[in-house]
Amino acid sequence: MQVKLVCAGTCCERHINDFYNTVMGVHIKTFTRMELGSPQELVFGRAKYPLRYGLGLEVGSGSVIPELKYSPRPGKEQSLTSLKKEYETITKDILDRAIDVGLPAVQLETEHVVQMTSNPKWGAEITALQKELLEKYHEEHGIRCALRQTIADIRKTELDMREGAEFNKVIESFELCAESGADVLAIESLGGKEVFDYAIARQDVRGILFSLGVLACQDMQFLWENIVGIARKNNVIPGGDTDCARSNTAMFLAGGYRSNELPHTIAAIVRAAGASRSLVAFESGATGPDKDCGYEGVIIKAVTGRPISQEGKSSACAHSSLLGNIAAVACDLWSNEAVQYGDMFGGSTPQVFTEILGYDVALFNAALATGNELKLRDLLALSDRYRDPQALILAPENAYRIGKTIVENSKDSYLRTKSAMLEATRIIEENKEKLQLSDLERRSLEKAIVALSEFPDDGDKFTSACLDIYRKLVPGFNPKNYGL
Repeated sequence: MQVKLVCAGTCCERHINDFYNTVMGVHIKTFTRMELGSPQELVFGRAKYPLRYGLGLEVGSGSVIPELKYSPRPGKEQSLTSLKKEYETITKDILDRAIDVGLPAVQLETEHVVQMTSNPKWGAEITALQKELLEKYHEEHGIRCALRQTIADIRKTELDMREGAEFNKVIESFELCAESGADVLAIESLGGKEVFDYAIARQDVRGILFSLGVLACQDMQFLWENIVGIARKNNVIPGGDTDCARSNTAMFLAGGYRSNELPHTIAAIVRAAGASRSLVAFESGATGPDKDCGYEGVIIKAVTGRPISQEGKSSACAHSSLLGNIAAVACDLWSNEAVQYGDMFGGSTPQVFTEILGYDVALFNAALATGNELKLRDLLALSDRYRDPQALILAPENAYRIGKTIVENSKDSYLRTKSAMLEATRIIEENKEKLQLSDLERRSLEKAIVALSEFPDDGDKFTSACLDIYRKLVPGFNPKNYGL
């Protein structure tokens, strides 16, 4: 199945060996080779295509920047007045602590609560408020800073995801936030999740591949044409769209060592598939920095050379994982994921995590300044790589391998997603002794390899069969939402 991926124009670097076609006046772009020449180039703080935006911020140009993420206390979303006051307090707390501990730069990410996207003017007013505060602190203290606004995907799969009230509010939110001072636009879109949730609960490899390699890619292409157009019109950065809704769902279901709800090998395979899906934003014109929730960002950076935000050990306030160090091997922004506003002995929660991230990035930047970045990167990778299959596939050489198989099958989103999943199984199989996989994990891996090997290389044939299967099995699945 030739799922063509659309780019709305100027992001396509002259350095990239892409191929182009034109459909409805829009350029089609795919990555046909790796932008990084080897895994050795995949390191934190340096990207092939660094970005300059916001108030003096440079990302990917030789240093790592902390990216603070936060959420309001429950109940504060009940009115615009209380929500604005909460975000004003949060923003001031972060900037005050950043100044107090001497941070030269910081990025804030406001991940919309549902009310902010459902009422687009709310999101716009909060964006304007935060940007005004950033400008004040930048002028008074010289801190370099920027603001990412992540719109909530409030579309419902049982309705029309390509038009209607919810879709229109998502688009309006992007437009108003871009006009009100956002420096970076992002989303974590939900396309394919109705089939994915059914499939992951049953370890249904066919459904996982269909949801990520076909449905999610189709939805991403459609959605990101709109987002990139809005970003360019307003001269802001179209950041990225990480696979939180699917890959992180698998990671959370896999849980820790005592959990038997989902094999960790399956969660690792899903993450590889998520990289193929998340790449569509960049093929559609996103430039990064990609969002922190996407651990697959390491693979994305290897393919695109674009800056990424990552989360790991310092996001334990939001969730647990078995890859807290290895996630940092290629970060350009380092995030705490999200912390609810509250009080701790060291200050408010945003203040405490500002300081924690500040010390994290100081270590990264000291390594960069002294030429020890590869040593630190490799130590971060070594500390986690055999802890879990999900960590193993993010080691620089393995992330590069998965990226390479994606670009080698770049013309077909189904085939490249299948190839990424198979490459992940090979990497795990090669290291199964060092991983000390349980019998359950080995059996799950073997079943996944057999299933993936039996699926056809013909994407149209695969899609046609899946449409027949999942129309009957998944309530609310409407192929029209995906142009099928």
